[in-house]
Amino acid sequence: MLKIDNLYVNYGMIEALHGISIEIKEKEIVALIGSNGAGKTTTLHTISGLIRPTKGHIYLNDQDLTKIKADKIVKLGLAQVPERRRVFAEQTVEENLILGAYTRSDRNAVKEDMEKVFTSFPRLKERRNQLSGTLSGGEQQMLAIGRSLMAKPKILLLDEPSMGLSPLLVKEIFRIIKEINQSGTTILLVEQNAKLALAIADRAYVLETGKIALSGTGQELLASEAVKKAYLGG
Repeated sequence: MLKIDNLYVNYGMIEALHGISIEIKEKEIVALIGSNGAGKTTTLHTISGLIRPTKGHIYLNDQDLTKIKADKIVKLGLAQVPERRRVFAEQTVEENLILGAYTRSDRNAVKEDMEKVFTSFPRLKERRNQLSGTLSGGEQQMLAIGRSLMAKPKILLLDEPSMGLSPLLVKEIFRIIKEINQSGTTILLVEQNAKLALAIADRAYVLETGKIALSGTGQELLASEAVKKAYLGG
């Protein structure tokens, strides 16, 4: 469904990604783990069209995304939940969700999908008229995910969804990620909590200083001594 082929990305004279290749099949959860500065967020931003690659290609169902603008990529069925949530703080919960559907013209279906989001996130329904900047960190993360779901993505990119959350909320967010996947949405998950990410992933990649160092099933990488030593505290 999504294929990254020999991708290079530069920030000025600094090369951030050094020819990475990743494949994601339909309805999979694929995790991308690695230390800070490894290039994980750069990878997601390049897929989403926020950064242009120096070299290489990104294919969504055989369509090359590397020259397509970010808003058009959303229309093709790819949405991203950004790191640190980035909700529109001065807008209400409901207004944030409506903004998530800005590429859509099927207004009746948008209303139905908002109710689905409220079913998945009952706390958001309780706070639908509350300014998003006044929500807790966990509620803002739920809103960021819900806002992306309003675009009706076929594939969802999640950037550090557990960042700054309590262990109880982290568990809840990962339960929701699994539910989203089980409903048919393909997921690419970037996550510092490698143990949790690998536990729910069908397959995973380890990114080190802009290169793919390891790949395999989630369970294979959970059992890997190199991964345990570097990322799991083993």
